[in-house]
Amino acid sequence: MDAKEVESLIRLGIPDAHVEVRDTTGGGDHFDALIVSAVFEGKGLVERHQTVYKALGEAMRVRVHALSLKTLTPAQYENRR
Repeated sequence: MDAKEVESLIRLGIPDAHVEVRDTTGGGDHFDALIVSAVFEGKGLVERHQTVYKALGEAMRVRVHALSLKTLTPAQYENRR
């Protein structure tokens, strides 16, 4: 699996999201991801991560070994600049 495929799956599941994915080891199973979406408004960290896992579906269970997530609302993303 490559970073673009992970990115695509997340965008399909969270259509309004800004998504950046990086393969951290080059092996296609360890990734860092930044996801910015209004869908995260009012949700805690666990709920945000569950939203991303749902978007990845079966790939999360079978093809992705490690995924480090940074999930932000648009306001949080703007404030960190």
